[in-house]
Amino acid sequence: MNWITNYVKPKLQRVLNPKSTPDNLWHKCKSCGQMIFQKEFIANQYVCAHCDHHDRVPPKDRLDGIFDNKEYQLLELPTVKTDPLKFKDTKKYTDRLKAARAATGDDDALKVAVGKIGGHTVVVAVQNFFFMGGSMGTALGEGIITAARKALELGVPFIMHTASGGARMQEGILSLMQMPRTTIALQMLRDASLPYIVILTDPTTGGVSASYAMLGDVHISEPGAMIAFSGARVIEQTIREKLPEGFQRAEYLKEHGMIDMVVHRHEMATQLATLVGLLMGGRNNQKIAAE
Repeated sequence: MNWITNYVKPKLQRVLNPKSTPDNLWHKCKSCGQMIFQKEFIANQYVCAHCDHHDRVPPKDRLDGIFDNKEYQLLELPTVKTDPLKFKDTKKYTDRLKAARAATGDDDALKVAVGKIGGHTVVVAVQNFFFMGGSMGTALGEGIITAARKALELGVPFIMHTASGGARMQEGILSLMQMPRTTIALQMLRDASLPYIVILTDPTTGGVSASYAMLGDVHISEPGAMIAFSGARVIEQTIREKLPEGFQRAEYLKEHGMIDMVVHRHEMATQLATLVGLLMGGRNNQKIAAE
């Protein structure tokens, strides 16, 4: 019996149930449908080699892609009350947070880091769309305020990567309060003549696009990014008209003066280094060197 259990049965299982291909070996492009090796896709900064579609990027990969030599220091962000409204829909808010934290390994939808781009010290914040759609809650608001204060303390530019479905409904009015709070923090940078650069990625919508996403001194977008307040279908139903082709996409917004430039992800670090150098004229490096 032991011989059948220990030898024959495993042999039969291997023949009848061959090991399947790992789920993460291939990536299917959302735009052209081509299959790409996952390792090659990540090495190409999540850009499709066939159609140049810019897919969504986890925060760590985005930070690695723009900082010199992938060197930077993550800031510890303030903790906030987990479930201030005791919210529950089909699931408890606390359960949704636990699931998002387990899936991403992050506490919330924002990472903030300090490092150098093209030799210039900057503070960079990145929204994580994989964490509850990058939704704006109190934790994210506190994170942006912390990033702005750090930029003010160091006398360096603040670069914000937006990616969000908007306000986090589970926090109600507390989420909407982050719009004026972050606006005030950014005004402090403006009063200190420090640049605030916004990189709009796919998607940037809702209360985020109605606040800090559109308050930059320079607005950059990745190709094809959706940038809007409300969805195209909602607008069409409201005004009862067909919207133009490409409406709410980065290229359309640039053509109509809403953003300053559309920059390929592979060229983003170089473009940021040039912008920071022009806007700061060496001020930040001089101040940090003096300290």
